Amino acid sequence: MLHLLKVDLKKMTSYRTFWVICGLYFLTLGFTTASGMEILKWLASKGAEFGASININRIPLYHFPDIWQNLIWISGLFKIVLAVMVVISITNEYQYRTIRQNIIDGLSRWEFLQSKILTNVLLSLMSVVMILSIALVTGFIYTPTIEWDYFFMGAEFFVAYFLEIFAFLSYALMLGIFIQRSGLTIVLLMLSHMIEAIIKVNIFRSGVEDQIGWLKQFFPLESITNLVPLPFARYALQEIQDYVALSAVAIALVWTILFNYFAYLKLKRADI
Repeated sequence: MLHLLKVDLKKMTSYRTFWVICGLYFLTLGFTTASGMEILKWLASKGAEFGASININRIPLYHFPDIWQNLIWISGLFKIVLAVMVVISITNEYQYRTIRQNIIDGLSRWEFLQSKILTNVLLSLMSVVMILSIALVTGFIYTPTIEWDYFFMGAEFFVAYFLEIFAFLSYALMLGIFIQRSGLTIVLLMLSHMIEAIIKVNIFRSGVEDQIGWLKQFFPLESITNLVPLPFARYALQEIQDYVALSAVAIALVWTILFNYFAYLKLKRADI
């Protein structure tokens, strides 16, 4: 298994694009999540309005245990950058015929796909470790009093975050294997949420949503989004979902398995 991961990493790290996108992703992710409170204060000082009921200086954005869900939700916005890198990686395999060479050299098609899946796992874990590190550092800086009884409340969001990243990267991998052209795949990846939203609008029209609205949670990208609910409404004294729903995890996990299974079926039957 480690051999397969090393094979794929050796190819990916030889691309300058890999280092550029990786650097862009982790630098942007780190800066945005670590400096969110300072950005809000700066915007407030410049006259930005956040609502009469919201005092920026009193928002416990980086306080334990709120910080877990807050930072993880923000971090999820950047997964598209990693997904673009996955698309470039798999489409380059077709463009430069390295997939054919790997199979000639003895890798089975399933082993080739495994190498890509393992890389997605590694990228997801790296994202989790980075956000966990930032959350711990900023949490200890901003939290006035650490209450250890509540310290780990919401830490399960890191499991949901790992699944969110891995599921989306699996979706990107599947698109890349099916389309095999980086430009077209990236455009479709960027438009995926909009396409799914248009489909949902046409299905769940007024008068119908009351009867079948519960089906929305089963859409693939919707299921990934539902893993970590939007947390910031609580600072406007609105009720939010501050836990990871097991149903959301189950649905997203099924879609993740299906993404990789569909990718395998395409890879198995394709003439490479």
